[in-house]
Amino acid sequence: MYKILKREGRAKRAEFTTVHGVIQTPVFMNVGTAAAIKGAVSTQDLEQIGTQVELSNTYHLHVRPGDRIIRQLGGLHKFMMWEKPILTDSGGFQVFSLASLRKIKEEGVQFHSHIDGRKIFMGPEESMQIQSNLGSTIAMAFDECPSSMADRNYVQNSVNRTARWLERCKKEMARLNALEDTINPHQMLFGINQGAVFDDIRIEHAKRIAELNLDGYALGGLAVGETHEEMYHVIEETVPYLPVEKPVYLMGVGTPANILEAVERGVDFFDCVYPTRNGRHGHLYTNQGKINLFNAQYELDERPIEEGCGCPVCQRGYSRAYIRHLLKAKEMLGMRFCVLHNLYFYNTMMTEIRDALDAGEFASYKKKKLEGL
Repeated sequence: MYKILKREGRAKRAEFTTVHGVIQTPVFMNVGTAAAIKGAVSTQDLEQIGTQVELSNTYHLHVRPGDRIIRQLGGLHKFMMWEKPILTDSGGFQVFSLASLRKIKEEGVQFHSHIDGRKIFMGPEESMQIQSNLGSTIAMAFDECPSSMADRNYVQNSVNRTARWLERCKKEMARLNALEDTINPHQMLFGINQGAVFDDIRIEHAKRIAELNLDGYALGGLAVGETHEEMYHVIEETVPYLPVEKPVYLMGVGTPANILEAVERGVDFFDCVYPTRNGRHGHLYTNQGKINLFNAQYELDERPIEEGCGCPVCQRGYSRAYIRHLLKAKEMLGMRFCVLHNLYFYNTMMTEIRDALDAGEFASYKKKKLEGL
């Protein structure tokens, strides 16, 4: 159940009730592709830094260790010791990113494992079956993510196929949820809007999938090569055609500035590898902008990553100089500290956004935050 608590323009402050707990939105989902956050961050750490939702990858878990193994071990929540909500993406993005390894047909997609080269077939039904085995809170529909550079004719055909696939996903999800031995009979399904940067294709697709009355809706195929302005334009044009009483998820986005702009345009859910990936390379988010700890200026810097930050690393007082040394020495602890700080920064920013919406002050918060960043 999705309940809007407050609105400011198009921005929404809401609660989304799931079988694994209530999600306060807008929310940033911390990305744990293979059932772990890269950078030696445990689920205990995730709780400490205010994580609400963890996101894992259907394709990667299907390839290794195998969704059936995870099912035998009691499902993904039990497997990774995380009781709060988990969203699993459908494998559709890998169809896009593994372009050289795949062949798309109406039934689904034939591609080769990036690990051992073995043939894998995935269609709407297979994606739902894998996600049902994982037992995630929210499953994503299987789609194709056409390149933002693809021509109009290709995009239109791809979107039509994605719409047909969505109907198959919904039907299969209902069947799986009704099985006696299913791990999570309350598994939710989010549909994905596609259409590259063509407004009319996006809008038509949004109208079509809105009729299916799903648990939530996502905007896919953005942050894959188009400009920020094009992305904001697509969000602005498309969101009004998605059901207002359902959550909206902007997939794979983004920077703190991207998130602030998208919240203003009506988006509830976000995920992105930026905080973890950047952290592992010594790039850290602060309220005064990003810093790169590999820069020589931090060699003797005794300050924490950010004064006043409540993350476990800054609270303990580890210095920039020490963390820089760890990174240079390729000690895993350095990566861990940086990832923890960055995820805390993102999770805290989302709390600030929700507080600002509660107070009716989002516009002024956004302006001040962007100036700092």
